[in-house]
Amino acid sequence: MTGVTTATAVGATEGAAGGGATGRRPELTEVADGVFAYVQPDGGWCLNNAGLILSGDRAALVDTAATETRARGLREAVLSVAPTAPQVLVNTHFHGDHTFGNFVFPEALVVGHERARTEMTEAGLHLTGLWPDVEWGALALVPPALTFRDRLTLHIGDKAAEVLHLGPAHTSNDTVVWLPAERVLFTGDLVMNGVTPFCPMGSVAGSLEALDTMRALAPEVVVTGHGPVAGPGVFDETEAYLRLLQDLARQGLAEKLDPVALARCTDLGRYARWLDAERLVPNLFRAYAEEQGEPRGSRVDMSELFRRMVEYHGGLPTCHA
Repeated sequence: MTGVTTATAVGATEGAAGGGATGRRPELTEVADGVFAYVQPDGGWCLNNAGLILSGDRAALVDTAATETRARGLREAVLSVAPTAPQVLVNTHFHGDHTFGNFVFPEALVVGHERARTEMTEAGLHLTGLWPDVEWGALALVPPALTFRDRLTLHIGDKAAEVLHLGPAHTSNDTVVWLPAERVLFTGDLVMNGVTPFCPMGSVAGSLEALDTMRALAPEVVVTGHGPVAGPGVFDETEAYLRLLQDLARQGLAEKLDPVALARCTDLGRYARWLDAERLVPNLFRAYAEEQGEPRGSRVDMSELFRRMVEYHGGLPTCHA
């Protein structure tokens, strides 16, 4: 079946699941035998990717979607190729764009890092308040029922998937799903393709270490948390941006510049073309903190960092969820 592409939300009306303001519909693409990437263009705020693993009559899902409509579109796409609803659902971290749709897969055992369960429960539906105009739907929070600390192995029919905790990096609870036989890696938001990384809740240095770990796996296909499916070259692109953050933080501290002031006078070059470039501001706050000796993954006031990002951006960033 390799190479098959299936548009999602078959029979659905145009709207969130049908592409919304981006004008492009999500696609389910087979990237290896029985392994699918579910990509939601354009990959900006809350337009995340998911994954599907099939073997015989068994199915596992990697992440869901932000809104009820998008999650139901994902379910419809999954059932268009899977013989049954997924029995297992792995959340790569606690953020709502990857987890709010858990409830539309009641057949699945939800698996996540132990901190993913804790932070999902603490955050609740807070994300919905950041973009009140989004039609989130009737969401019901379903945290992981099975948690792990370091790693575990899922057996989906005759396929084996290694579930690994890395970081703190994007968050404190990042998980990747690695299929060694198929050479496919689902990175969650540790890696994005053409989309600006976001690590104020985690660590810049930890993100760089996570990249080294993922690169050492030698994947051939990288299904990133946002943006198109990629190859291993996406690790180098992400690393270059993160190292720029560290250089900027050292410069800003030496010149006694506030992160917002530094962002205003920074030429991002090619990274300015990446989606959601305004994330530079919260990323710099984390980079400053690490340069000053703050522990990786230490708590930050995300409401304040989001406010400062909006101030820098000149308005609320666009969310097409």
